[in-house]
Amino acid sequence: MLTTIAPRRGTDTWGSGAFGASRGNRLHMGVDFVAAPESTLLSPVKGEVTKLGYPYGDDLSYRYVEITDKDGSRHRFFYVEPLVDLRQKVRKGDKIGIVQDVTRRYPVPTGMKVHVHYEIINKEGLYEEPGRGY
Repeated sequence: MLTTIAPRRGTDTWGSGAFGASRGNRLHMGVDFVAAPESTLLSPVKGEVTKLGYPYGDDLSYRYVEITDKDGSRHRFFYVEPLVDLRQKVRKGDKIGIVQDVTRRYPVPTGMKVHVHYEIINKEGLYEEPGRGY
């Protein structure tokens, strides 16, 4: 489902889904790809599941999956109910999660489009823009 050719979330009342977009005193360090709620997310990379986490400390209903590739880069996919287990090996194209509906947290009609936030943190700890080589 998710590929680097999926449509990107543009700008809405909550800001831009682009890499490096302003978030007040910080930057958006990933890319938001539009996705249908309840659709299946396929991994764009081969690696190992190294974390299953929660993007919000105040709402544990939203989840994320982190996959570490052979080069040590961590690929994180936010707003995804995991279909994988910790330390599971995944191949490119494997099912890794079900897209969650972020409009519960960011309500429509002025809300955010449903999307998957994809960020990459390389082995040096620097953020890289997804879609460049993946």
